[in-house]
Amino acid sequence: MSEQGFSTRAIHAGYEPDPQTGAVNVPIYASSTFAQDGVGGMRNGFEYARTGNPTRRPLEANLAAIEGGAFGRAFSSGMAATDCLLRSVLRPGDHLIIPNDAYGGTFRLIDKVFTEWGIEHTPAPMGDVDAVRAAIRPNTKLVWVETPTNPLLNIGDIEALSAVAHDAGAKIVVDNTFASPYLQQPLALGADVALHSTTKYLGGHSDVVGGALVTDDEELDTKFAFLQNGAGAVPGPFDAYLTMRGIKTLALRMERHSDNAEKIVDLLSGHAAVERVIYPGLASHPGHAVASRQMRRFGGMVSVRLKGGKQAALDFCSRTTIFTLAESLGGVESLIEHPGAMTHASTAGSELEVPEDLVRLSVGIEDAADLLADVEQALG
Repeated sequence: MSEQGFSTRAIHAGYEPDPQTGAVNVPIYASSTFAQDGVGGMRNGFEYARTGNPTRRPLEANLAAIEGGAFGRAFSSGMAATDCLLRSVLRPGDHLIIPNDAYGGTFRLIDKVFTEWGIEHTPAPMGDVDAVRAAIRPNTKLVWVETPTNPLLNIGDIEALSAVAHDAGAKIVVDNTFASPYLQQPLALGADVALHSTTKYLGGHSDVVGGALVTDDEELDTKFAFLQNGAGAVPGPFDAYLTMRGIKTLALRMERHSDNAEKIVDLLSGHAAVERVIYPGLASHPGHAVASRQMRRFGGMVSVRLKGGKQAALDFCSRTTIFTLAESLGGVESLIEHPGAMTHASTAGSELEVPEDLVRLSVGIEDAADLLADVEQALG
């Protein structure tokens, strides 16, 4: 039988109806420990919930299936997944390359924590393969890619960047949070690891925090499993249940997110208050050709630079009524934020500092006409 389609995997992978009760949805196993069949005799591989939980295990299998990978690991947050990946791959004296417009939380962890442990990093534009190649050093062990990037929505060519990393003997991880597995499959394009903040599009309802690592590399997965258990940054069973619940509708939601985002982009592109609209779906976007090749559609994230500078950006953020002023993204509701003062404040004064006139929109799945009217009135 041919491989099942994405939505079928998203709904069914990792779990069969419970053989005792017939429960169609995975039960929430709210147990911290599990009875053993004699000393060391784990029942179905479960002993203690930090090590493994019967609600988390189906989620991890599901994550692997929708990313097209062999192994999936779930974490208590996207940053916990990031920390596990970095500690699994890097050692003191190693070097990694990061996007020159990376997510502020990723940059903060690397710059403020891992630098103190003797890890070196170099920012590079992920849209420029030659620049990434030039940033490689003899001690480079990891190339960290976001595509689209957060918040400037730059595009990296995953296949080309994977070749550069592997030629240098380095691993490559792709933060696939903005695209989601529905729109983009990094492992199929050569990446070693796909990383997610499952808080965002995978959970999809702004009601659960989580992270994930998916890989085909068994040796890497063994390291992830050790740290997942040893450091203990695991999701609880209710978090795992909510994330799995969200994944079931991922394909439908991503189509609606993309539909609505395209309509918002059309409005912004012709507005007198707008300096520049940043969206990979625009033919004018420098990464449009690559995004068209490696993404199914262009997603629900839109960034815009406003005429009038920072104050115009702040005014826009303060005037919306349906777009909620809040951090995070990828939920069913539309959100608006000022990255320079919010999610990316940690990049201030660095090479990764974001423009002060930039506003980031996470376009939700509300009625498009209502979203358009809200943006129109907020711009004035």
